[in-house]
Amino acid sequence: MKLIHLSDLHLGKRVNEFSMLEDQRYILAEILQIIDREQPDGVLIAGDVYDKSVPSAEAVALLDEFLVRLSERNLQVFLISGNHDSPERMAFGGRLMAQSGVHLAPVYDGKAAVFTLSDAHGPVNIYLLPFVKPAHVRRFFQDREIASYTDALAAAIEAMAVDPMARNVLVTHQFVTGAVRCDSEEHTVGGSDSVDVSVFDGFDYVALGHLHGPQQVGRATVRYCGTPLKYSFSEAKQQKSVAVIVLEEKGWVSVRTVPLVPMRDMVELRGTYEALTFRGFYEGTSYGQDYVHITLTDEEDIPEAISKLRIMYPNLMKLDYDNKRTRAGIRLDGVENVREKSPLELLEAFYEKQNGQPMGAEQRAFAQELIETIWEDQE
Repeated sequence: MKLIHLSDLHLGKRVNEFSMLEDQRYILAEILQIIDREQPDGVLIAGDVYDKSVPSAEAVALLDEFLVRLSERNLQVFLISGNHDSPERMAFGGRLMAQSGVHLAPVYDGKAAVFTLSDAHGPVNIYLLPFVKPAHVRRFFQDREIASYTDALAAAIEAMAVDPMARNVLVTHQFVTGAVRCDSEEHTVGGSDSVDVSVFDGFDYVALGHLHGPQQVGRATVRYCGTPLKYSFSEAKQQKSVAVIVLEEKGWVSVRTVPLVPMRDMVELRGTYEALTFRGFYEGTSYGQDYVHITLTDEEDIPEAISKLRIMYPNLMKLDYDNKRTRAGIRLDGVENVREKSPLELLEAFYEKQNGQPMGAEQRAFAQELIETIWEDQE
């Protein structure tokens, strides 16, 4: 059984006010060429199909075109919603689309949709679990304590009653502990949305969505395939790809990647204004179409630098300076560690700075209860 794993298309996304629709149309066409070469039995799309819960008309039309072209290739498509998607909008028309081999995960109702494909080694069960928060799952398992994302995923997976003797694939959209994030992804304070990888032990392959960098977590068969395009300069050095999974008999799974080449790459350049204009004049064809981030090292600001540089670098997305003045800027103590601290730890640090003494036990318990109540309302 051969499957291709995609995720995080983010159709309709804008990066530094540049629309990525043309680039997305190009990369989807390249993915279709890979599918034609690989001839898979199915395609797994692990969420964040759109960049916004209410996508633009152009983004909807692009997904429609992509799904139609997939359905023409006599394969099965399995698609779930991510945290950027509206699960209700993504599920609309799912029963009609299933007739064309396109299977959309329904809104989570305590049960995960499951589909079965077969090959010479027997059945392969494909479970679709869209992005869920603890509050989404808790309402269906009221007799069970669900305080964390790990608890929520464990409850949802236990309800699937997965047969350990069969070959099982899970398509889901979560942040798994130990994975590496990029700047273009949403971050939660203290890693509160993390899921322990052990909850996936019953699956032969886990097709993850949510993180933009391709990577495995814990084992080679628990994998983020990453975005098909670079959506921030923190991803500039990444090699984007699609994952190709081959399941033989139970216990034998191979994973490899096929590189994706974008219409425009993301490039970071650094130097003085004079050096970069000279380089742009003589080497501009190398970067003429690429998205560019330029860091100027001049000690004095260059008037209208971005408009001047765009003559040679028309897709200049970002311009900043690195010099004595910027390096001397004041950095707030502890800010670099914010993402590693829990909400309670941050509040305790703020309280101590404000009051000159740490929180007491009663204050800490009250603060924790208040934080949990606020987060529950947001979920």
